[in-house]
Amino acid sequence: MTRLALILGLVLTAETLRAEDWRQFRGSDSSGVSLETDLPTKIDDASALKWKSPLPGRGVSGPIVVGDRIFVTASGGYRDDRLHVLCFSNRGEQLWDRQFKATGRTVCHEVICMATPQPCSDGERIYAYFSSGDVICLDLDGDLNWYRGLGLDYPNASSSLAMSSSPVVVDGTLVLQLDTDSESFVAGLNALTGESRWKIDREKSAVYASPVLFRSSIDPVAQVILHSKRSLLSIDPQAGTENWKVEQACNDISSTTVAGDVFVAPLNELTALRSSGTTSPPDLLWSEGRLSPDTPTPVVYQDCVYVLKGSVLSCADLKTGKINWQLRLNCGSAYASPLAGNGHLYLVDENGVLQTIRLGEKKGEVTSRLDLDERIMCTPALAGGALYVRSDKHLWKFAASD
Repeated sequence: MTRLALILGLVLTAETLRAEDWRQFRGSDSSGVSLETDLPTKIDDASALKWKSPLPGRGVSGPIVVGDRIFVTASGGYRDDRLHVLCFSNRGEQLWDRQFKATGRTVCHEVICMATPQPCSDGERIYAYFSSGDVICLDLDGDLNWYRGLGLDYPNASSSLAMSSSPVVVDGTLVLQLDTDSESFVAGLNALTGESRWKIDREKSAVYASPVLFRSSIDPVAQVILHSKRSLLSIDPQAGTENWKVEQACNDISSTTVAGDVFVAPLNELTALRSSGTTSPPDLLWSEGRLSPDTPTPVVYQDCVYVLKGSVLSCADLKTGKINWQLRLNCGSAYASPLAGNGHLYLVDENGVLQTIRLGEKKGEVTSRLDLDERIMCTPALAGGALYVRSDKHLWKFAASD
């Protein structure tokens, strides 16, 4: 093997490994889509459940996957002020549990908890953000790199419901969205030290949607997309400066999703926009009020947009917004966003009913349905040929094979 071939092989191997990671809310690229072809599709088969591991306290934050490790956060204690960051092997063994004392406010709605935002990773470190305003950076072995109590620096940036916006990390900057009725801002922290790089003050209004990472093929410089009650905003994560803005109110819970050069945003109506560069406003493709989501973020897969609203799943054409079909499911309301991969959608409702939907040229078809019999309020992860689902009490792994 030549030196060049060896280098190319190593690069391709590294890219493959990275492609299998699930490093943040709705995946490493904010799409909610996995390109893996060995994901389980019959999760109600007994052989699909590979393991079920107990978790401490409570958690509304979904799992992330880096290599062969799965990371989740949890919170507990009488005041919900004990913060956990946990690591599991892909065989279900708990490798470590790091525990910290919350420094900020721990009051929230009774159905959720401090462990509501999903953690994220740059592949070398885990960034755990809690509703109390505590931000914890650990390496993959659980050693503490830094700890930041934003509740001490910004005591008014808190919510009686909870802070649920999940962070993103990009090119050495950790982006946190803290929009509340008493104080609102977006902060960029140095991912290595936790020190502030920039801060953007925003209108005082509670927003629970999460920042979204977006890279256009026209201009691959990273952008972070933010929601507010007034606009859809793109910022440069390195400088915290505005790239462009769409002056229209956004859904304050459901987030934007990305698909190549297109991103689908829940504005006044669900709206598809095509990137025209980093510093130019995007071009409008279509808007459709009948597709406007509730809590779950839509997903784009194989040139179709899928929206779960109540128990109705809608499929629309990505190019036109025309609704192709709708399917009424046997499920309750959902907080978790749908995911897609291996020709299927993966859905889970608040009651813990997990379903896979086979997608084809015609209407979607339910291929499996499993009642986990525990409340689930967070979005699962698809990585390494597996589906990872968590409730307050357990973390599950479903896979087609070992």
